[in-house]
Amino acid sequence: MQQAAPVAKNDIVETDITGLTHEGHGVGRVDGFALFIPGALPGERVRVKVVKVKKQYGYGKLLDILSASPYRTEPACPVYARCGGCQWQHLDYAEQLQWKRQQVVDALARIGGLSSVPVHPTIGMAHPWQYRNKAQVPVGLADGRVVTGFYAPRSHRVIPMERCGIQHPAAEKVLRAVREWAQRWRIAVYDEERHAGLLRHVVVKTGFATGEVMAILVTNGERVPHVQDLIARLRRAVPGLVSVIQNIQTERTNVIFGERSRVLWGRDVIYDRIGDIRFAISARSFYQVNPLQTEVLYAKAVEYAGLTGRETVIDAYCGVGTISLFLARRARHVYGVEVVPEAVEDARRNAALNGMDNVTFVAGEAETVIPQWAEEGMRADVIVVDPPRKGCDPRLLDAILAMSPPRVVYVSCNPATLARDLKYLAENGYEVQEVQPVDMFPQTVHVECVTWLTKNF
Repeated sequence: MQQAAPVAKNDIVETDITGLTHEGHGVGRVDGFALFIPGALPGERVRVKVVKVKKQYGYGKLLDILSASPYRTEPACPVYARCGGCQWQHLDYAEQLQWKRQQVVDALARIGGLSSVPVHPTIGMAHPWQYRNKAQVPVGLADGRVVTGFYAPRSHRVIPMERCGIQHPAAEKVLRAVREWAQRWRIAVYDEERHAGLLRHVVVKTGFATGEVMAILVTNGERVPHVQDLIARLRRAVPGLVSVIQNIQTERTNVIFGERSRVLWGRDVIYDRIGDIRFAISARSFYQVNPLQTEVLYAKAVEYAGLTGRETVIDAYCGVGTISLFLARRARHVYGVEVVPEAVEDARRNAALNGMDNVTFVAGEAETVIPQWAEEGMRADVIVVDPPRKGCDPRLLDAILAMSPPRVVYVSCNPATLARDLKYLAENGYEVQEVQPVDMFPQTVHVECVTWLTKNF
């Protein structure tokens, strides 16, 4: 018979913090019962109000820090405590890197049974601020005024924000101009409950190397009133602006983008460079949001691929061809697969932009296309996967096993699904050689990894 929890909702308790969850919450224990406490840090003793109790763990609200961690820092952002965009501004950056590595180590051991795999120290940034080249910002109302910001944790309540420490400064200029335009002309802001109102989101994309900026309005409807005034305001306010796009999203959904976009002014793409490779980026295409760390990440992926110029490489989940083109410089031929057709068009454009004719891009689900290639007898020397957070589809993992390439490079944004997939590959003939975490998202709990696997023949 299971014992009752030693705490109840609304209890006030004291506890020592011994670790962090993958969500960045402090972990304390009361008579062995785990409490997850947002804002608490390892090494601290805290006073907590219990707010939720489940069978094996509970959640607490931090009331007082009785003994502070030496790694606690003052958050730079004035709305940090209310905004859900960052989770670790109160933790020293060097410690963030350490805990991100630990997150990977723990997942590999707990989920993958891979406790002996070398996990290198996390590669961080010299300046871990203003690193994001894409801002996706909801629009709301506060006291009758149009506001932009990010959602409060576990809600769709917009926290008004004038400045964000992790976004490129161009985003602030675009958002200010859009707010002023919407306020001037009383543009209706989208209301989720009523599915009414025009302006849903503003998305800003910036080329770090080129300085080019794209402003995207996501609207619940076709017509944008006073659009020429909007364009004029943006052109005055935003140096480097080359594109203003409308994306039409009329569905009741949390998905930001709809299927249709149209150019309101300027070009349909912006250009950027990562290393010496140029990229064309359209409104809906995927592109890594931290270009400085992307170069670090991809250099490690190329290193793990061990290319000599004679290899056939498959790049699953290839997006706009970023990894593919880095690989193509050193491979005989690269085949990229991506489910978003616009991204495939961008990838082909990017290959032509860089004069690369040894890369082929195919539109489709990686878990469908690559098994077909395997059935047709295609073989690869290296397979690179960079899946979404849910990890690789089992059909794709089985296709990797069927093709049996000597090397697999797994780029992951989720240590838990990485560990799950590595366990499957390790149980079926692959050896996990090493893992390199890279900090793509400073001030948050997220960590990216590159993993090198070899086939046991």
